[in-house]
Amino acid sequence: MARQTAVVFYVVALIVVVVGVDVLFFRHQFWERLMVNIGIVLVFVAFYLRFLKRS
Repeated sequence: MARQTAVVFYVVALIVVVVGVDVLFFRHQFWERLMVNIGIVLVFVAFYLRFLKRS
């Protein structure tokens, strides 16, 4: 149960960061926003795979 809670908080943090960056910096620039969002997701995935994933 604790692992599921941690994953839920991790996904919520990812969504908050992506939406926050979109609203603050890239509101009217589609391609820049898309590239930054992909980069943020890749960083979150790399962090998850490196530190949080338990096989």
